[in-house]
Amino acid sequence: MPLIRAFWGVGALNESNIVYIGQKPIMNYVLAVVKRFGAGNTDLIIQARGKSISKAVDVALISVDRSGGELALGDINIHTEVLPGLDGSPQNVSSIRIGMRRP
Repeated sequence: MPLIRAFWGVGALNESNIVYIGQKPIMNYVLAVVKRFGAGNTDLIIQARGKSISKAVDVALISVDRSGGELALGDINIHTEVLPGLDGSPQNVSSIRIGMRRP
């Protein structure tokens, strides 16, 4: 399992500390964030592509608001990934990574 360096330069994250945002309801992902921090993790990344980017932002903000000051946002990284389209041609897809940590 590859290690991913935390955006803010503290510690390293592995794949189990990344919450991938998809089509499920927002509160499912908020619960996943809370569970991962509750298990003793201090760093976490929320990652989404395309239409799920706005949901990732909502998950991060709801998690911080409901934590009562126990969680903080880290760096936010946006970029474009090139993925194969349905016809095989390359397609540009926007992507976001939102770092979260327990201060």
